[in-house]
Amino acid sequence: MTIRCIAFDLDDTLWACKPVIERAEQRFYEWLERHYPRITERHTPTELIKKRINYMQQYPELLYNLTRLRKNWLADLAQEHDYPVALVEPGFEIFWLARNEVSFFAGALEVLHGLAEQYMLGVISNGNASVHHIGVGHLFQFAHSAEEAGVAKPHPDIFRQALAKVDIPPGQAVYVGDDPIRDIQGAASAGLRTVWFNPAGAEWPGGEEPDAIITHLAQLEAVITTL
Repeated sequence: MTIRCIAFDLDDTLWACKPVIERAEQRFYEWLERHYPRITERHTPTELIKKRINYMQQYPELLYNLTRLRKNWLADLAQEHDYPVALVEPGFEIFWLARNEVSFFAGALEVLHGLAEQYMLGVISNGNASVHHIGVGHLFQFAHSAEEAGVAKPHPDIFRQALAKVDIPPGQAVYVGDDPIRDIQGAASAGLRTVWFNPAGAEWPGGEEPDAIITHLAQLEAVITTL
């Protein structure tokens, strides 16, 4: 069956996630230092990140909604340090704006522009990055998040819901992502074909294998024609 739609993961597939999140956390900490100093007087940046992670791990049922989890943590943080919950919205915005300052992998934008001329493109992501805010939303016919889906990858429903938006059957779609379980096995369980983005050349960890493997996004167009 001919591929009509290519859907992408975002973090660590179109850009490196770690430096983006580290910068966003640092910018958030600097904002706290200026506006809510009792928090930073008690916690170093590293300690505050650990505190957030520990908080989020207490609510696995909300891991599909990272925005809500972070805002809940901010409210808890404000209360703990005797600050008003008015901290929550501006505090989240500081982090989120920086979280959307991304640097695409070399050649990624050129690949997306080329594919957009031939295929329907989409995004299926567990995170809260926004391709529209980043400025590339016009390249995608849909962007479906775990928050909107009510479930996170690798749950097959997030993939099925995304394709239903554009009336594409799973057999005519391929998913491109870096995570063997969340991206590849999750998409495969929903009936999509899969391309594992593996720039480090890691060994496949086991389980159902991807339909194709690429080490650079420039290889994607040629690979799609073989699926």
